[in-house]
Order: sequence, then C-alpha cells, then structure tokens
Amino acid sequence: MEGSVFTPSLEGMKHIKSPEGEMLTKPFLDVCKLILPVLGLFVFIIPSSKRLKALAVAVAFTDKFGSAMSLVKSDVGGNISRLEKKYETDPAKYNHLYSMVKEEVDCKTATDSSSCTNGLLWLTRAMDFLVELFRNLLAHPDWTMTESCTDSYGKTLKKFHGWIASSAFTVALKLAPDRKKFMEVIAGTGDVNADMEKFCSTFPPFLEENHKYLVRL
Repeated sequence: MEGSVFTPSLEGMKHIKSPEGEMLTKPFLDVCKLILPVLGLFVFIIPSSKRLKALAVAVAFTDKFGSAMSLVKSDVGGNISRLEKKYETDPAKYNHLYSMVKEEVDCKTATDSSSCTNGLLWLTRAMDFLVELFRNLLAHPDWTMTESCTDSYGKTLKKFHGWIASSAFTVALKLAPDRKKFMEVIAGTGDVNADMEKFCSTFPPFLEENHKYLVRL
C-alpha cells in the first residue's frame, strides 16, 4: 500500500467543494467509498477462533465474522449506491450534493425510508462513527479496539438504533480485532497517526455541513 489507508481519501477531500463552495456529489461519495476498506479490514484480520465465536453469538448475521463493522460497511455501501444511482441518472442536474435532497423535499418524498435524503443522513452518521473511532485511536493509545469502537458507537450511532440493532452491535463490538495488527495493516508505508489526525480534522466539517443542511428540512 502506497502511503496509509487514509492517503486516497485525503487527496479526494481536496475536490469535495466547488470553487463556489458548493458540496459536490461525486467527490463526496468517492471519499466515503475510499474509506470503506478500513471497515473491510476488521473482517480479514480477526483470528479464526473469534470468527467462529461471532457466528455462535450472532448467527443472524450473514458475514462470517458477524461484526458490527460488517453491518456498518454494508449500510454505508448501500447508501452510497443509492445516491450514486440517482446522481448517474443526470450528473449535471445532481452535481451538487443537496440538489437531490431539494428535489425530494419539493416532491414530499424526503422522509421515505428509501429516499436519497435518508441515505445521505445515514451515510453521514456512519462517517461520524468512523471519525470518532479514529479520534479514539489517536487519543487513547492504551484502549483496545473493542473499547475504542464501543465508545465511538455510544457517541454516534447508538442513539439512532433500536434495541435489537443496538444489542447486536454491542455483542459484535466485543469481537473487534487486535489493535496492534489493525494499526499495522492500515499504516501501509505512510505515517498513519499523522494521516489519521489530518483525516479527523479535515473530513468532519463536511459532515457537519450535511447535518446542518438536513436538520433544517
């Protein structure tokens, strides 16, 4: 891996805003996609014994790890796909990220569970979780991955989940991978702590802008 796992997304963030300061659809979604491999790494570096345990305690999950990270990755990927499909129907019309939201508000479909508005909201929430996880890894070098993930979940996604989803996440988070191995994998050939810190300072303003726009609807 050239650089750290954050290198591509850090480069992509330079293009999220237009010269006029508008949030652009494709660059924003591209950055979200570029950070997805971090979630995928949770599955591949878990010891096989823990994978079997995960299957035993969370048999309802289809992933062989059965982890919350797989659920987050699936949710993020699904919401990105929903927004991308809408964008691809008319790239010029939906060049600005909020254009599809405005259209749904006008058509009174923004609150539908399958709407792009709902997809953007949950995508932003999932990105909040990742940012908080990275902040924990930086601020608490003594914490295990389970501690870092659990704290991040409690600060972000948990308040939006029902009892069943929250319980499933709580179980799965206890099976997070070894912190040292995880950090080694995401480091690549770059300075992972510096890149992670830059990601945590650069990406959140875009997420905050999404929240401020969506809360007005």
